[in-house]
Amino acid sequence: MSLLTVTGVRALTPRMTRVTFTGDGLADLGTWPDQQLKLLFPKQGGSAHVSDATDTGTWYQAYLALPEETRPWMRSFTVRALADGVLTVDFVLHGDHGPAARWAATAKPGDVLGRFGPSRDYARPLGTAELLVFAGDETALPAIGSLLEVLPAHQRFLAFVEVADPAEEQDLPGVRWVHRSAGEDLVSAVSAVEVPASVWVWLGGEASTVRLLRRHFVSLGVSREDIEFAGYWRRALTQDDAPTEDDLAEARERIAALTE
Repeated sequence: MSLLTVTGVRALTPRMTRVTFTGDGLADLGTWPDQQLKLLFPKQGGSAHVSDATDTGTWYQAYLALPEETRPWMRSFTVRALADGVLTVDFVLHGDHGPAARWAATAKPGDVLGRFGPSRDYARPLGTAELLVFAGDETALPAIGSLLEVLPAHQRFLAFVEVADPAEEQDLPGVRWVHRSAGEDLVSAVSAVEVPASVWVWLGGEASTVRLLRRHFVSLGVSREDIEFAGYWRRALTQDDAPTEDDLAEARERIAALTE
């Protein structure tokens, strides 16, 4: 476990803020697209630090052993960039509805968070199909951005990102923006497009939407092993809430896809 110190904060759009960090160990980490990490947000009167392990267990057991009133909130994020020891993370601002958004809304240089990861154990290679399809909402933008940046120049791809309105668009060439303000939705936009037999798919965002899109591509005959998917968040629930039956089913599907 390491600590991160904020070095810069800037608004990308009205609802997304980019924060840069420095910290021990960042310069030694490799770089790959769609890097996942855990960020720890301190509670009032608490710390972002958690010991690496207990005498009998892992860092996560050490985390759970902390008193709940001071145990930092832990949330999963995708690295937007990591270079020369500087980590960049983009935060979606969705009001006072969670510790990460509250923190990001007032973040300033010198603020400190905890970090676990990213670990290369979770790195997944890009597909090699004729067409690559990427689809997600604003929470998936950092991952989609990092994935598009490493595509070979000749690679055909389709990328769909659902955002609130045109003001939330970013400079990502080739992305088809889906605007909720215009009554559009990600599932309808993606389902309306014909894809060839040779396709590899990456899906991220709200869990039920990701499930619907995954089922859509499976129904088209796309092999499950050619679909990478992650439910980043759940409607009306947080990462602190117990998993639902759908969450458990998704976890089983992900494990099956990794072992097939």
